[in-house]
Amino acid sequence: MTEQATGAHHPQPRARTGGQPSATVEHVTGAQSLIRSLEEVGADTVFGLPGGCILPAYDPLMDSTRVRHILVRHEQGAGHAATGYAQATGKVGVCMVTSGPGATNLVTPIADAAMDSVPMVAITGQVASSAIGTDAFQEADICGITMPITKHNFLVTRAEDIAHTIAEAFHIASTGRPGPVLVDIAKDALQARTTFSWPPAMDLPGYRPVTKPHAKQIREAAKLITQAKRPVLYVGGGVLKAGATAELKVLAELTGAPVTTTLMALGAFPDSHPLHVGMPGMHGSVTAVTALQKADLIVALGARFDDRVTGKLDSFAPYAKIVHADIDPAEIGKNRTADVPIVGDAREVLADLVQAVQAEHTEGNTGDYSAWWKDLSRWRETYPLGYDLPDDGSLSPQQVIQRIGRLAPEGTIFAAGVGQHQMWAAHFIDYEQPATWLNSGGAGTMGYAVPAAMGAKAGAPERTVWAIDGDGCFQMTNQELTTCALNNIPIKVAVINNGALGMVRQWQTLFYNQRYSNTVLHSGPDADGTPARGTRVPDFVKLSEAMGCYSIRCEDPADLDKVIEEANSINDRPVVIDFIVHEDAMVWPMVAAGTSNDEVQAARGVRPDFGDNEDD
Repeated sequence: MTEQATGAHHPQPRARTGGQPSATVEHVTGAQSLIRSLEEVGADTVFGLPGGCILPAYDPLMDSTRVRHILVRHEQGAGHAATGYAQATGKVGVCMVTSGPGATNLVTPIADAAMDSVPMVAITGQVASSAIGTDAFQEADICGITMPITKHNFLVTRAEDIAHTIAEAFHIASTGRPGPVLVDIAKDALQARTTFSWPPAMDLPGYRPVTKPHAKQIREAAKLITQAKRPVLYVGGGVLKAGATAELKVLAELTGAPVTTTLMALGAFPDSHPLHVGMPGMHGSVTAVTALQKADLIVALGARFDDRVTGKLDSFAPYAKIVHADIDPAEIGKNRTADVPIVGDAREVLADLVQAVQAEHTEGNTGDYSAWWKDLSRWRETYPLGYDLPDDGSLSPQQVIQRIGRLAPEGTIFAAGVGQHQMWAAHFIDYEQPATWLNSGGAGTMGYAVPAAMGAKAGAPERTVWAIDGDGCFQMTNQELTTCALNNIPIKVAVINNGALGMVRQWQTLFYNQRYSNTVLHSGPDADGTPARGTRVPDFVKLSEAMGCYSIRCEDPADLDKVIEEANSINDRPVVIDFIVHEDAMVWPMVAAGTSNDEVQAARGVRPDFGDNEDD
């Protein structure tokens, strides 16, 4: 079992079952045992693509009335769809593919799920047990390949092991720090006869995640909060994973401390709340970045001090004591030493912190953050997020994304690809509820948006789902629009088409003397010398229509609202809008890679003036 999976858990692990224990023992094949197990753990949707070694499982799957299979066009799409499903619903996402290249095509989404702590079970077929290790046709050691990027993985070579392995896989994936679990099943195990009964006995020695925080550490944290002059609640994706957003709001309002939510935590605390100072990090708000730098106390909740947040680590938050609460003990002290380490589930940590802070208040110990808020308010007013409209009257990508957010129905889920459009979607859409923002934060996987949106819509069909994608990302996984069209999954896709790999181009503009090596996606100027606008090969409108979507191109700002409202009104098929936007727009604020957060720029060449308040 991997290091992550040996964390800790309930003394008597239980499977999360979707039904009552079987009254009788059934005589079945291993493949039938697999499908019955999926039914019993409550897996209602599987994204997959069949092939030779997993084929035995697809026969009984055809008879299941409780598991919906969605046939993807590429295995990577199955993995990202399972992630999107999990992030939108809070349930375990499931994907199933065959051996060899089918399994290796899952490596990227598995790594993505591991980085972002997404509960996912990936089921792969494997060659017959007698052929394992012989370089048989379509054999790959997928357990060995994925060992560093899974919470745990299993190789199953006996039919009688399938049921309890599936129960254990779902339990491991969904408890403690969530993550991907791989179950690799040999073809002969699927074909052999066995018996099936539910629930099976699970044997997970050493796996008992600590969920209840230590009372002494909680009391120490509460004391630091009330003694601090410049505290910040640094909120990570773990708060969303724990379903702890209500407790977070209580603690924030009880203390009056400013809240910053990471890219993975958007929606954990309402963007509109007066205590919210924005997103930290390389492209975070000036106020959030500076608040962490000037803080005398950082209370990190389900966050991991990622390099994109800290910038140059040895210069990060030099005045701050650190309270670090996380379900995974391996994260605490990994990047920044914690003065008060707290191992536990974020929901329980926050609930206990609320009680401990209330006890401090009862004793007359309340924090005075008035001077701190004076500084924070000044920075917020002086350096708000914003953008300039292009001088030539073309579409601004920020404006496009902002209008999509404003016109979207309440509760809309937004899934973003990776790059400039991802940062603009984080900045210019307001996230008021949890599970409304899906993105690839840790791995930064281009091609994530369309299949993740597909998975989210499959899991939450009553919700509007928008994919905010770039013309580079869109060309990686757009084939899953065919899957959406054929399976009644009417997502909406905004292609922010600037004709370039935008974020890489931004770095070339800033750091490589505007030498645009291999970041141009369009075919160059027209015959008459007119500059190209956006990627036109392929033609995204024709391509999307060919895959069964309704598609529109928008180039004029005057048409923007009308086009978005038209997309929102169509719910019988996927909709793709090709927004041709100005190619020179950049993401600001920015902290250059490898530099200190003190060097944050509000805009190109604009260094904020904070005043000398370190000793206030």
